[in-house]
Order: sequence, then C-alpha cells, then structure tokens
Amino acid sequence: MSDLVQELGVVPGNDERIGVVERNTTETKISLRLNVDGQGSYTVSTGIRFFDHMLELFTRHGGFDLQLKCVGDLDVDQHHTVEDVGIALGEAFAEALGDKKGILRAGYFVMAMDETLAVAAVDLSGRVAYVVDDQVTVPVVGDLQSELVADFFDGFARGAKANVHVKTMYGRSNHHKIEAIFKAFARAMRGACSRDERMRELLPSTKGLL
Repeated sequence: MSDLVQELGVVPGNDERIGVVERNTTETKISLRLNVDGQGSYTVSTGIRFFDHMLELFTRHGGFDLQLKCVGDLDVDQHHTVEDVGIALGEAFAEALGDKKGILRAGYFVMAMDETLAVAAVDLSGRVAYVVDDQVTVPVVGDLQSELVADFFDGFARGAKANVHVKTMYGRSNHHKIEAIFKAFARAMRGACSRDERMRELLPSTKGLL
C-alpha cells in the first residue's frame, strides 16, 4: 500500500458501493476513494485550486464521498493532472458500480446558476463517447486552463466507459459556465447511479452486458 493510500485511509468497504483507484505514472500519482452512496463529503487535493473546487461541488451535489490526492507534474503543464484525475474518477465509478445491475444507468440534469444555464446527460453504457460545449471565452478561469475541462470529461468517459455530454446553454460568467456544468454533471451521475428497486436483479440493457 502506497504512502498516498495510507494518508487517505483508503480502505474498501463491505456494504456500500465503493471504488478505490491508485494510478501511478511518470506524470501523476493519484490515490482515490469514492463512495457512491455517500453524504457529499470530500477531501480533494490536485494542486489546482479551481479544479479542486469543481471536484468538491461535484461530490456535494452528487451525494458522493470522495477522497482524492493527486501529485502531478504541474511544472510541465496542468493537462496530465486534469486528464488523469478524470480517468481515475471514471474508473472508480466503474469499480463501485460493478455489474451495474439494478441501476438507472442513464441520467440528465438542467442546472440554473444565476445567469447561466447548463445541461448534462450521461449513459453508463459501456461505450466511450464525450461531447463538451462549455462556451468559455477565456484561456484561464481561476488557476485552471479552461481548455482542460474537455480533457477531464474525455478522461472520465474513458475511465467509466460512459457517454458524457455537457453543454452550457447560455451565460455571462466563465466561472459560472464551468461550475454549472460540473453541478449538472454531478446530478446527472447521481441519477444514473441510483438504484431502481423494481429492477434490482436486472441489468439495464437488452444485450446482457454493460
């Protein structure tokens, strides 16, 4: 067990849907623990404060619990950190949901945030696709390179093997445009991960595999 894992106290649970990921490359070292059936608690550290904030509000609005630490090569660029965190978070959801029996599988949400409106739709389909249209018009928001929002959702879709579509419909504040997308995404994922008691023993697919 790595020092990062020990520091986070990453121990899989028995009853709740929990995903634990440790992802180490020459560019990033990530330790992550996700509880899908959480209470919106978080401990997040990526070295990019605006990105931390987006992950924190994703956790709170999704009703998940997230412990995440990433040490990345920020002296080179933010790209590796943002993309790899997306991959690791997606992998954690895939692990936590297992065979996906009894879940709704798909979810969507329209999020109003002051003058901004954003929509997110997800399908935990086993197929990888992403579309991001955030309407951000500046290269940096807070301390985050704004073009990397797309790379986060690309990484998440690959890690979770999911379809992820997020779009800002309109807005003025670039901060709000990104934040509204993450909030909408959180609530779309919350819906997709929710259990359907009527179909608790069934896979939400006619293929027999997700």
